Amino acid sequence: MSVSPSLREVLARRIAGEIILSSRPGSTMKKWRELFAISQSSLSQNMGLSSSVISDYESGRRKSPGAKFIRRFVLSLLHIDEQKGSRFIREFSKLTSSPSMAVVDLREFPIPVRVEYLCKAIGGEVITCKEKFVKEINGYTVIDSRKAIEAYSGSDYTQLFGATTERALVFTNLDGGSLPMMIVRVSNLKPRIVVFHKTPPDEQAIRIAEYEQIPLIYSTAPSVEQLVKALRKLYRIALRIKLGKKRVRPPPKISA
Repeated sequence: MSVSPSLREVLARRIAGEIILSSRPGSTMKKWRELFAISQSSLSQNMGLSSSVISDYESGRRKSPGAKFIRRFVLSLLHIDEQKGSRFIREFSKLTSSPSMAVVDLREFPIPVRVEYLCKAIGGEVITCKEKFVKEINGYTVIDSRKAIEAYSGSDYTQLFGATTERALVFTNLDGGSLPMMIVRVSNLKPRIVVFHKTPPDEQAIRIAEYEQIPLIYSTAPSVEQLVKALRKLYRIALRIKLGKKRVRPPPKISA
């Protein structure tokens, strides 16, 4: 199967960017190699290297790879996947190219972000599982609930999780107060936290959240646009901290 060059580039940039920004680039390389279901020997052969080189990077025995090596690494992953019929790239395209546009925004934080900062940024209040409050998350997905119902079914919901389940699923455009938790309930993958935007969770949603032991947060952000803006600002703050910038303060409360 041939794939769109633009889609291939989007995926390549995402992988390369995550490796470069990671505090453990070798572990991130291993994660992506395993997501593609490619062995160390197959990858090293495609790159024209000894398999021990890949192993050394993944285990941390070698220092962080340079930009040229990362580029070769990413292009080899994509090339091998294309030889196998572009299985992984096709799965990625469902998320990035869905005509339903159910995913409004999806990001992996460059460093773990404290949930208290998330709540402050989006005007959030923890409703359930306060005693099991999650301290940090590694990413977020903002979802248009109505379009998700139209576009996804069953295992398709795994597309909402990006690179990690250690994230917040933020549900917008809600018709009722229990639908998001019903989606989470039937999914094999569970997020660290769930956020309801503008629509308070009803009793059924609260019961499901408590049963699944997933903290549920209610956000009063005035609009989806301001919600996404606040989350992206949180991402930029995390990036500045990752890059060693000074004088970085927690995000301000969202304003109407």
